[in-house]
Amino acid sequence: MLRLYDNKESRNGYKVVMLLNHLGVAFERVELDIFKGESRTPEYLAKNPAGKIPALELEDGTVLAESGAILWYLAEGTDYLPGDRIGRAQVLRWICFEQNAHETSIAEARFILHHPELSRGREGDILAEKHKRGNAALALMDQHLADNHFFAAGRYTIADMALYGYTQVAGEGGFDLSQYPAVGAWLARVAAQPGYVPAPES
Repeated sequence: MLRLYDNKESRNGYKVVMLLNHLGVAFERVELDIFKGESRTPEYLAKNPAGKIPALELEDGTVLAESGAILWYLAEGTDYLPGDRIGRAQVLRWICFEQNAHETSIAEARFILHHPELSRGREGDILAEKHKRGNAALALMDQHLADNHFFAAGRYTIADMALYGYTQVAGEGGFDLSQYPAVGAWLARVAAQPGYVPAPES
Protein backbone atom coordinates (compact mmCIF):
# COMPACT_ATOMS: atom_id res chain seq x y z
CA MET A 1 0.00 0.00 0.00
CA LEU A 2 1.13 3.54 -0.70
CA ARG A 3 2.25 5.55 2.32
CA LEU A 4 1.88 9.35 2.36
CA TYR A 5 3.95 11.33 4.85
CA ASP A 6 2.03 14.51 5.51
CA ASN A 7 1.01 17.22 7.97
CA LYS A 8 -2.60 18.32 8.39
CA GLU A 9 -1.68 22.01 8.03
CA SER A 10 -0.01 21.41 4.68
CA ARG A 11 -2.09 21.96 1.59
CA ASN A 12 0.74 20.52 -0.47
CA GLY A 13 -0.04 17.14 1.05
CA TYR A 14 -3.75 17.75 0.62
CA LYS A 15 -3.28 18.09 -3.14
CA VAL A 16 -1.96 14.52 -3.19
CA VAL A 17 -4.80 13.32 -0.96
CA MET A 18 -7.26 14.87 -3.41
CA LEU A 19 -5.83 12.95 -6.35
CA LEU A 20 -5.56 9.65 -4.48
CA ASN A 21 -9.23 9.94 -3.54
CA HIS A 22 -10.26 10.85 -7.08
CA LEU A 23 -8.42 7.76 -8.30
CA GLY A 24 -9.85 5.53 -5.57
CA VAL A 25 -6.34 4.44 -4.58
CA ALA A 26 -5.92 3.08 -1.06
CA PHE A 27 -3.12 4.65 0.96
CA GLU A 28 -1.84 5.01 4.49
CA ARG A 29 -1.42 8.56 5.71
CA VAL A 30 1.38 9.16 8.23
CA GLU A 31 1.05 12.41 10.16
CA LEU A 32 4.35 14.15 10.91
CA ASP A 33 4.50 17.03 13.37
CA ILE A 34 6.89 19.28 11.45
CA PHE A 35 6.91 21.76 14.35
CA LYS A 36 8.40 19.10 16.61
CA GLY A 37 11.05 18.12 14.10
CA GLU A 38 9.46 14.84 13.01
CA SER A 39 10.43 15.53 9.39
CA ARG A 40 14.06 15.99 10.44
CA THR A 41 14.66 12.65 12.15
CA PRO A 42 17.38 10.37 10.74
CA GLU A 43 14.69 7.84 9.78
CA TYR A 44 12.69 10.33 7.76
CA LEU A 45 15.74 12.03 6.24
CA ALA A 46 16.80 8.61 4.96
CA LYS A 47 13.54 8.57 3.00
CA ASN A 48 13.49 12.25 1.98
CA PRO A 49 16.82 14.05 2.49
CA ALA A 50 15.11 17.42 1.97
CA GLY A 51 13.24 16.87 5.23
CA LYS A 52 9.98 18.16 3.79
CA ILE A 53 6.46 16.90 3.42
CA PRO A 54 4.69 15.52 1.54
CA ALA A 55 6.54 12.42 0.51
CA LEU A 56 4.96 9.37 -1.08
CA GLU A 57 6.46 5.94 -0.41
CA LEU A 58 5.63 3.41 -3.11
CA GLU A 59 5.11 -0.31 -2.56
CA ASP A 60 8.69 -1.06 -3.63
CA GLY A 61 10.14 1.44 -1.13
CA THR A 62 10.80 4.21 -3.65
CA VAL A 63 10.05 7.61 -2.13
CA LEU A 64 8.81 10.52 -4.23
CA ALA A 65 9.05 14.10 -2.96
CA GLU A 66 7.58 17.45 -4.06
CA SER A 67 3.82 17.65 -4.48
CA GLY A 68 3.93 18.52 -8.20
CA ALA A 69 6.11 15.53 -9.00
CA ILE A 70 3.91 13.23 -6.93
CA LEU A 71 0.77 14.49 -8.68
CA TRP A 72 2.40 13.96 -12.08
CA TYR A 73 3.47 10.41 -11.20
CA LEU A 74 0.05 9.40 -9.90
CA ALA A 75 -1.86 11.06 -12.75
CA GLU A 76 0.17 9.46 -15.55
CA GLY A 77 -2.16 7.43 -17.75
CA THR A 78 -5.33 8.84 -16.16
CA ASP A 79 -7.85 11.48 -17.22
CA TYR A 80 -6.21 13.92 -14.79
CA LEU A 81 -3.15 14.35 -17.02
CA PRO A 82 -3.62 14.91 -20.77
CA GLY A 83 -1.86 12.61 -23.17
CA ASP A 84 -1.13 15.25 -25.80
CA ARG A 85 1.94 17.50 -25.64
CA ILE A 86 0.05 20.81 -25.60
CA GLY A 87 -2.29 19.66 -22.85
CA ARG A 88 0.60 18.38 -20.74
CA ALA A 89 2.50 21.63 -21.25
CA GLN A 90 -0.56 23.59 -20.10
CA VAL A 91 -0.77 21.49 -16.95
CA LEU A 92 2.93 21.94 -16.28
CA ARG A 93 2.64 25.69 -16.82
CA TRP A 94 0.07 26.03 -14.03
CA ILE A 95 1.91 23.68 -11.68
CA CYS A 96 5.04 25.82 -12.11
CA PHE A 97 2.96 28.97 -11.59
CA GLU A 98 1.54 27.50 -8.39
CA GLN A 99 4.97 26.77 -6.96
CA ASN A 100 6.65 30.00 -8.08
CA ALA A 101 4.01 32.75 -7.86
CA HIS A 102 1.07 31.34 -5.92
CA GLU A 103 2.36 29.22 -3.04
CA THR A 104 5.29 31.53 -2.29
CA SER A 105 2.85 34.35 -1.56
CA ILE A 106 -0.50 32.88 -0.49
CA ALA A 107 0.80 29.93 1.52
CA GLU A 108 3.55 31.99 3.14
CA ALA A 109 1.14 34.77 4.14
CA ARG A 110 -1.06 32.12 5.75
CA PHE A 111 1.93 30.69 7.61
CA ILE A 112 2.96 34.10 8.93
CA LEU A 113 -0.54 34.77 10.26
CA HIS A 114 -1.00 31.23 11.64
CA HIS A 115 2.38 31.08 13.36
CA PRO A 116 3.45 34.54 14.51
CA GLU A 117 5.72 32.87 17.07
CA LEU A 118 7.74 31.36 14.22
CA SER A 119 7.53 34.35 11.91
CA ARG A 120 9.15 37.16 13.84
CA GLY A 121 10.79 39.55 11.45
CA ARG A 122 8.52 38.49 8.58
CA GLU A 123 5.54 40.71 9.43
CA GLY A 124 4.95 44.25 8.19
CA ASP A 125 6.61 44.96 4.88
CA ILE A 126 7.20 41.28 4.12
CA LEU A 127 3.56 40.37 4.69
CA ALA A 128 2.48 43.35 2.58
CA GLU A 129 4.70 42.08 -0.24
CA LYS A 130 3.19 38.60 0.07
CA HIS A 131 -0.27 40.14 -0.22
CA LYS A 132 0.76 42.18 -3.25
CA ARG A 133 2.19 39.14 -5.06
CA GLY A 134 -0.64 36.87 -3.94
CA ASN A 135 -3.31 39.23 -5.18
CA ALA A 136 -1.51 39.48 -8.50
CA ALA A 137 -1.55 35.68 -8.75
CA LEU A 138 -5.25 35.52 -7.87
CA ALA A 139 -6.03 38.23 -10.42
CA LEU A 140 -4.27 36.25 -13.15
CA MET A 141 -6.18 33.12 -12.15
CA ASP A 142 -9.46 35.05 -12.15
CA GLN A 143 -8.73 36.42 -15.62
CA HIS A 144 -8.05 32.92 -16.96
CA LEU A 145 -11.10 31.40 -15.27
CA ALA A 146 -13.41 34.08 -16.61
CA ASP A 147 -13.22 32.23 -19.95
CA ASN A 148 -12.33 28.71 -18.80
CA HIS A 149 -13.98 26.30 -16.37
CA PHE A 150 -10.61 24.77 -15.47
CA PHE A 151 -6.95 25.61 -15.90
CA ALA A 152 -5.66 23.26 -18.58
CA ALA A 153 -6.81 21.14 -21.51
CA GLY A 154 -10.44 22.21 -21.11
CA ARG A 155 -11.06 19.85 -18.20
CA TYR A 156 -10.33 19.10 -14.56
CA THR A 157 -6.69 18.05 -14.14
CA ILE A 158 -3.91 18.00 -11.59
CA ALA A 159 -3.32 21.65 -12.47
CA ASP A 160 -6.59 22.42 -10.69
CA MET A 161 -5.66 20.25 -7.70
CA ALA A 162 -2.29 21.96 -7.42
CA LEU A 163 -3.89 25.41 -7.35
CA TYR A 164 -6.89 24.45 -5.24
CA GLY A 165 -4.84 23.43 -2.20
CA TYR A 166 -3.85 26.89 -1.00
CA THR A 167 -6.42 28.95 -2.92
CA GLN A 168 -9.29 27.56 -0.88
CA VAL A 169 -7.62 28.72 2.35
CA ALA A 170 -6.35 32.03 0.96
CA GLY A 171 -8.67 33.87 3.34
CA GLU A 172 -6.58 32.52 6.22
CA GLY A 173 -3.66 34.42 4.70
CA GLY A 174 -5.52 37.72 4.62
CA PHE A 175 -6.75 37.55 1.01
CA ASP A 176 -10.28 38.61 0.08
CA LEU A 177 -11.52 36.01 -2.39
CA SER A 178 -14.76 37.93 -2.95
CA GLN A 179 -12.70 40.16 -5.26
CA TYR A 180 -12.21 37.19 -7.57
CA PRO A 181 -15.63 35.83 -8.59
CA ALA A 182 -14.32 33.53 -11.30
CA VAL A 183 -11.96 31.94 -8.77
CA GLY A 184 -14.88 31.50 -6.39
CA ALA A 185 -16.95 29.76 -9.05
CA TRP A 186 -13.98 27.50 -9.89
CA LEU A 187 -13.54 26.56 -6.22
CA ALA A 188 -17.16 25.40 -6.22
CA ARG A 189 -16.63 23.37 -9.41
CA VAL A 190 -13.63 21.61 -7.91
CA ALA A 191 -15.56 20.80 -4.72
CA ALA A 192 -18.31 19.25 -6.88
CA GLN A 193 -15.96 16.76 -8.58
CA PRO A 194 -16.61 13.04 -8.00
CA GLY A 195 -14.39 11.73 -5.23
CA TYR A 196 -13.71 15.18 -3.80
CA VAL A 197 -12.57 15.13 -0.19
CA PRO A 198 -12.32 18.28 1.96
CA ALA A 199 -9.05 19.28 3.55
CA PRO A 200 -8.43 18.24 7.16
CA GLU A 201 -8.95 20.90 9.79
CA SER A 202 -5.62 22.40 10.82
